[in-house]
Amino acid sequence: MNVIFWHRRDLRIHDNAGLYKALESTGKVYPVFIFDNNILSHLPSDDKRVLFIYREVKRLKAEYNAFGSDLIVRFGDPLQVIPALAEELKVSKVFLNRDYEPYARNRDSQLHEILLNRGTEMVGAKDHVIFEKDEIVKADGNPYTVFTPYSRKWKEKLNTFFPKSYTTEQYIGSLQVLPPEGLIELSDLGFLDDEHVVFPERTIDEQVLGYYHQQRDIPSIKGTSRLSIHLRFGTISIRDLARQALQSNQTFLNELIWRDFYQMIIYHFPHSAKDAFKKQYDLIQWENDTALFKAWCEGRTGYPLVDAGMRELNETGFMHNRVRMVVASFLTKHLLIDWRWGEVFFAQKLLDYELASNVGGWQWAAGCGCDAAPYFRVFNPESQQQKFDPQMTYIRKWVPEFGTGRYPEPVVEHSFARTRAIDRFKQALNA
Repeated sequence: MNVIFWHRRDLRIHDNAGLYKALESTGKVYPVFIFDNNILSHLPSDDKRVLFIYREVKRLKAEYNAFGSDLIVRFGDPLQVIPALAEELKVSKVFLNRDYEPYARNRDSQLHEILLNRGTEMVGAKDHVIFEKDEIVKADGNPYTVFTPYSRKWKEKLNTFFPKSYTTEQYIGSLQVLPPEGLIELSDLGFLDDEHVVFPERTIDEQVLGYYHQQRDIPSIKGTSRLSIHLRFGTISIRDLARQALQSNQTFLNELIWRDFYQMIIYHFPHSAKDAFKKQYDLIQWENDTALFKAWCEGRTGYPLVDAGMRELNETGFMHNRVRMVVASFLTKHLLIDWRWGEVFFAQKLLDYELASNVGGWQWAAGCGCDAAPYFRVFNPESQQQKFDPQMTYIRKWVPEFGTGRYPEPVVEHSFARTRAIDRFKQALNA
């Protein structure tokens, strides 16, 4: 019998593990994508991530059309749409790539039961990461909670198989022949189009990759890949990227391992999506000053590197990785504002927002996550600026009024803030 392949965070045909499994199975394959209203209903109409997904779905649909097939696109609740399509198309199986975030796991678990009761099998595949679930664990079978030993085991286990591509193209004849179906308009989804928005390319500059270890911390230059949005929505293959990193730059490979690590953490410790990974940190008495939070959000803290980062984020939906650490540390340590406030703000603004990595990064900054370093690590924004933007090139771009009377005084003094944060954390952890 025929089967469905449900595209989610894997908007590509090339090297798609779940699609490969569907294509090599018996029967013809119906490719499907659903605009999930459970997710979209919480987003503003000008959310650029929806625009990105829409453009990529349109591109993917055209690729299927070129093969004589089509991408069936629907809008609604997947728990209703997928079973209805399975019945309409009379399929025996629904193939998909696994997602490790709490919402997705809950949804997929419910869908599995619904389909099972209807006699339809749901088949998952690993596509979003190199290693998943229990593939990288300690000798006693428990998951790692510190990155360094995890990465060491990750590299030990890696062989030529894991980063090898799935050759979906060889089975492309297994696609169901379908006439092209019109694509729902973005406005019908409740979102605005903007033809002027330009997203990062899906290929990495070889020069950037070659010098990544030397330039990745300098926010004024293009020293990072800018591929995170493509990894988030699966428009590029993590296996292709891992092979490139293995050949070109071990520092870049480590960033991909961090990504796997955070996906593993969110899978094994789903509570960390909302609560501190180290639960005693939930006892911290935050200041949570709304006026200071607003100043941080708007880039008006009087610390130019912090302000430059926040303004870059607000204007572009991107923030340099080094600067992300600085602004997160500043919010949680200098201002003593709950890391969850910052995590939510980033979730609203970042084009490359991914729950596992965002939560992991924020908890790393706050000291309450998967990190061997204790809570008393507090970034000094001034020394970070002197080290990574000494000519103030990045700062001048985003904070042009710096050095004039229009630029605000610091909202808090560094030494005072550092001492206060350490004392406050100590009180909570010794309670």
